[in-house]
Amino acid sequence: MSRHLLVLCVLAAACGGHAAPASTPVPAASVASGAPAPSAADRANVERIERALADDSMEGRGTATPGGDRAARFLAREMKKIGLTPGGDSAYFQFVPMVVPATGKRLTVLKNVAALDSYPAARRRRPVNVIGYIPGSDPVLRNQVIVVLSHYDHLGIAAKPVNGDSIYNGADDDASGTTAVLEVARHLMAHRPKRTVVFANMTGEELGLLGTNYYLAHPRFPLSQVVAGFEIEMIGRPDSLAGGPGKAWLTGYARSSMGDMLKEYGIAIVPDPRPCQVFFRRSDNYGFAELGIVAHTLSTFNLHSDYHQVGDDVSKIDFDHMTRVIASASEAVGHLANGPTPTWHPGMDAKSMPEVAPASCPKRGR
Repeated sequence: MSRHLLVLCVLAAACGGHAAPASTPVPAASVASGAPAPSAADRANVERIERALADDSMEGRGTATPGGDRAARFLAREMKKIGLTPGGDSAYFQFVPMVVPATGKRLTVLKNVAALDSYPAARRRRPVNVIGYIPGSDPVLRNQVIVVLSHYDHLGIAAKPVNGDSIYNGADDDASGTTAVLEVARHLMAHRPKRTVVFANMTGEELGLLGTNYYLAHPRFPLSQVVAGFEIEMIGRPDSLAGGPGKAWLTGYARSSMGDMLKEYGIAIVPDPRPCQVFFRRSDNYGFAELGIVAHTLSTFNLHSDYHQVGDDVSKIDFDHMTRVIASASEAVGHLANGPTPTWHPGMDAKSMPEVAPASCPKRGR
């Protein structure tokens, strides 16, 4: 989860369309959600993927690092096993051209891949977003798109070890959400959703939504066709304020009809219980929201002290909880892919009302 708020005014012209008109939600039983009840096999698969992504061999999955590239290849192999249609420039990879500035270490995203040729080879970087999709099955609705996303990057390797550990494994942030995106894709493959569903594991979120911003400038499908974005981030540990194990919260819940719509279907979801943290604007969903697309993040982050620390490792993951949340996420995406689409409440979209901490929140630096 990023601390950065990135302005996307350069992309504003790309926002050609928004969510389809809302309709009255139908009973959950009449919408094929594509979400089987969690099983031992589901849990085993969740643990397998999570452990692989959070392993020391991934070296903290830093953007434009060997560990980050290793994680991307793993994700692409998983998408191929699931049977997703490749959605990148080269199979499942969407290259995100970056350069290391002549002074300083901050990576900068370019306008296009060809622009890399203008820079010395030593300064060029080509990390990737990993993207696959399920084509919609309905002759009309297949032209509408749901984007399910996470970020697979984390903070890499620490300059100085902490208690002998120097790898930011990012087991919760966001190996957990990345695992969820793959599992939701696996569940939906067997149910042929009516709308097209894109599954995107983004790079560079921790550096300011870099991968997502590039995707929004170079989308797999026109943004005018995207009717909802659903991010999954930090679901590896239960949150008592959300109701405990298996329960999750949605950022920006009150802004659109998505939260109430999903809750009406019986999905274990509540509003973000910590508005002072302004989580709605701190994940990749916000890039979509700033362009007018209804997009929220599902999470169970409980403000644990391992956030952005080397202690965020797989030993702290509650796999039973995580598996149950992923089942709920699968059901939620199934409804978004087959049923009514969400809309912003009047005056509550990100453009009209950018998220700010309530006046009652204690002041703190960001």
